[in-house]
Amino acid sequence: MRDGGSTVDDLIGKDERLILRRMRLEDQAEYLAVLEASAEFHAPWSPLPPVDSDPFGAEAFARAFKGDDGVQGVRGLLFARDADAPRLVGCATVNAIVRGAFHSAFLGYWLAAGATGRGYMTDGIALLLDHAFRSESEGGLGLHRVEANIMPHNQASLAVVRRLGFRREGYSPRYLKIAGRWQDHERHALLVDEWAGAKGVRS
Repeated sequence: MRDGGSTVDDLIGKDERLILRRMRLEDQAEYLAVLEASAEFHAPWSPLPPVDSDPFGAEAFARAFKGDDGVQGVRGLLFARDADAPRLVGCATVNAIVRGAFHSAFLGYWLAAGATGRGYMTDGIALLLDHAFRSESEGGLGLHRVEANIMPHNQASLAVVRRLGFRREGYSPRYLKIAGRWQDHERHALLVDEWAGAKGVRS
């Protein structure tokens, strides 16, 4: 487990507008404040919090931080650079990393309320995918495949993965319990060689 201190190794990627880096213990106050301010915006797309827990308290942050161990998951916080001090506008993660003959993971992401319509999520996930598909010898995760599962009525989220070159692989009925109900999901995926081609189209 990382100690959460500020190091250059926290950086996942950056461009002219955005910084994507791993979580630090010092992010707790801003992270929880953004989640609380975005609660209504996130409600239709998010699992319900554990019973008897504060979704905007220290335990919630500790769970998120624990999920960023660099082995089974990497959680990137997305900061916009268009202000005097970078501000947190979202989060992009790769979870449930499986090695061996699979080298695959699941993509997750959320955007802060009020930060939509500016391309932050598309560009932030692109930074994460660069890291996910980069070889381990070059400091990346060396993944072969990244999968995204999205509810069919979440058109904004579907548009993001389509812009990034993900393919629709299938449909999973009652796949995840979101907002208190078992929800159908579309299954989308991207392979390392497909990402190289998608990047060429995007550039």
